[in-house]
Amino acid sequence: MNERNTTDTDTNGGSDFLVDMEVDPEVTEAAAEGGQEAETKPIIEARDLSVWYNDEQALENVSMEVRRNKVTALIGPSGCGKSTFMRCINRMNDLIEAARVEGELLFDGRNVYTSDVDPVVLRRRIGMVFQTPNPFPKSIYDNVAYGLRIQNKDDNLDKKVETALKRAALWDEVKDRLDESALDLSGGQQQRLCIARAISVDPEVVLMDEPASALDPIATAEIEDLIAELCTDYTVVIVTHNMQQAARISHNTGVFLTGGKLVEFGPTKKIFQDPDDSRVNDYITGKFG
Repeated sequence: MNERNTTDTDTNGGSDFLVDMEVDPEVTEAAAEGGQEAETKPIIEARDLSVWYNDEQALENVSMEVRRNKVTALIGPSGCGKSTFMRCINRMNDLIEAARVEGELLFDGRNVYTSDVDPVVLRRRIGMVFQTPNPFPKSIYDNVAYGLRIQNKDDNLDKKVETALKRAALWDEVKDRLDESALDLSGGQQQRLCIARAISVDPEVVLMDEPASALDPIATAEIEDLIAELCTDYTVVIVTHNMQQAARISHNTGVFLTGGKLVEFGPTKKIFQDPDDSRVNDYITGKFG
């Protein structure tokens, strides 16, 4: 296969942000080895984070920590703020004119809402996968290569595309049809392609907003298996309405209830078996929500 190249250039700037927010090498090494430092130092930390859309408050004083190389699930009824919280992590709420954010959201110890943080560069380190698969109307290959090209990371492009597709557990299914349209893939394959596209640029965090809600049970199981594999290399935050899914795949779970309040956060086993807040037990057992 001939390696594809491009002359696309990145015009978004933000190199200072990359320099200033270099990963702590001690934490990275500990994470790779499963060391204690990886357990004790969060990669994401919210401190009294509140969000409004015009006059409507969507999050109220949320404080929580997301651990490196773990899967963190966010659960709760519709409209409770869990997707809003996720969009705060990579500043996707900036795209909503009516949104206003107060408090702090720290990534690697630095508040991402300071004026000198470039959200475009931030999103290179924090990838996102949406509820409905959204492949570009391009070939399978070009979907995965897209981010690499615009970030000028197109050396060894064929190998990087292959690696991303293998990490997304899709390579064996598409390796002989890379030039075909991504839109011809099944729904589950399209979602795994979107995951491959997100991880191709090697982010540190992957955000997933209901990544399996539009998929059948078989494709859902494939996505869940993939998430379990991804946390070896990435920190994963997933929003899900499926409580069984959260119980199966996550290490820690945050429970949001109406009004944008985080009512409990902790190890998933404890949340589902012995929550401290009776409202969490009521929600999990189906008494409300």
